Amino acid sequence: HVQLVESGGGSVQAGESLRLSCRASRFNYNCMGWFRQAPGKEREGVAVIHSGGRDIYYLDSVKGRFTISQDDAKTTVYLQMNSLKPEDTAMYFCAASYFYGKFSGTKCTVAAGKSSDFGYWGQGTQVTVS
Repeated sequence: HVQLVESGGGSVQAGESLRLSCRASRFNYNCMGWFRQAPGKEREGVAVIHSGGRDIYYLDSVKGRFTISQDDAKTTVYLQMNSLKPEDTAMYFCAASYFYGKFSGTKCTVAAGKSSDFGYWGQGTQVTVS
């Protein structure tokens, strides 16, 4: 049973930064990422990364401001969020999955648009930007 434990959320002023962390209880995936959901809105993929490190997806509205990364053990994924805006306010969820085949990297980034493709989820961490 894989558990995803998130940390790093909080309340900040516009323009400030936050760093989210998500630690998996064991290596059981090759795709990890972050989704967010604001009240009254659908959950959307913010950033995902394949364990190979070369396939990465960013939501257009966060490109140039957010950076996703992973540790060498591929058990922790980070989301560095700079220049935060009020519209970034949401509950942020860590997600993980395993995609098979030689195109697993592509499948990982495509799955950013379909949250149901991720089988493992964290409990969520609130990010509030005012």
